[in-house]
Amino acid sequence: MMHSLHPYSALTPDCALGALDSTGLRADGRLLALNSYENRVYQMGIEDGLPVVVKFYRPDRWRDDAILEEHVFTAELAGREIPVVAPLVLHGATLHTHAGFRFAVYPRQGGRMPEFDRADALQWMGRFLGRIHAVGATASFAHRPTLDLETFGTASRDFLRAGHWLPADLAAAWDSVVEHALASVAHCYERAGRVRAIRLHGDCHAGNVLWTDSGPHFVDFDDSRMGPAVQDLWMLLSGERDERQAQINEILEGYADFMEFDPRELHLVEALRTLRLIHYAAWLARRWDDPAFPAAFPWFNTQLYWQARILELREQIALMDEPPLVA
Repeated sequence: MMHSLHPYSALTPDCALGALDSTGLRADGRLLALNSYENRVYQMGIEDGLPVVVKFYRPDRWRDDAILEEHVFTAELAGREIPVVAPLVLHGATLHTHAGFRFAVYPRQGGRMPEFDRADALQWMGRFLGRIHAVGATASFAHRPTLDLETFGTASRDFLRAGHWLPADLAAAWDSVVEHALASVAHCYERAGRVRAIRLHGDCHAGNVLWTDSGPHFVDFDDSRMGPAVQDLWMLLSGERDERQAQINEILEGYADFMEFDPRELHLVEALRTLRLIHYAAWLARRWDDPAFPAAFPWFNTQLYWQARILELREQIALMDEPPLVA
């Protein structure tokens, strides 16, 4: 029986291999754990075929209908010949269950880390994201949340407060800076005005992009949700302001080939970065009862960790007061 505090304690190698067997694909016993903390993901060998990737969804995170919306979206993108990795349809389904776990099976996609310091790579990413967003804008999610001030900001703040995660001597300083940061986020949204929410990848960082000679492939739409288009663009930016300005120029040059970009959304770049930072701290706290998290993130919830988060939010407050990048 699965222990409620440790949802993956029952996911043994035999259980994982048995799950693949239950789909009709015969596992040959080869199993390699891939880098994933929110879910558990394994590459598995199969008899008389290429290896596959099996993702076991974290229990109680998403409802079935929300997971299926992710699958439908990626299948829709793949149907438009957009290079995303969509789950395999096995026995007429993409979502399967075994021993209390929900899982999906994906084709293995090889590739290398993208080189976002190259202008042509950024333009390529822009075209790719423009194609994804052109499809994402044609419909809305019904069962997945929207990325906004409430879901990523105030809800995360409230969770951290309620759990008393802050050291006593830093709690007042963190409370003050997080309130100031969330107020600055709200001002950024006010300056941007009403922006359109579309279906997004939602977690567009280099680790979720595999680069091949034919270009980028996106994997892991697990965080897909509604939100402003710029959410899938800002994580590609790095460096000083002049570097980030040059990068967004290249991205938007490619993006415009397939999708119109609302330049007002550039007011949200630092606001969205701030929300992600607050949400990330709360995500670690929410998952701290999973034994994989203390082992992988031993620095979390230390005095130095929270001191760094306070300084980080102060820096973000200053950045949100600066003029936005321009399109």
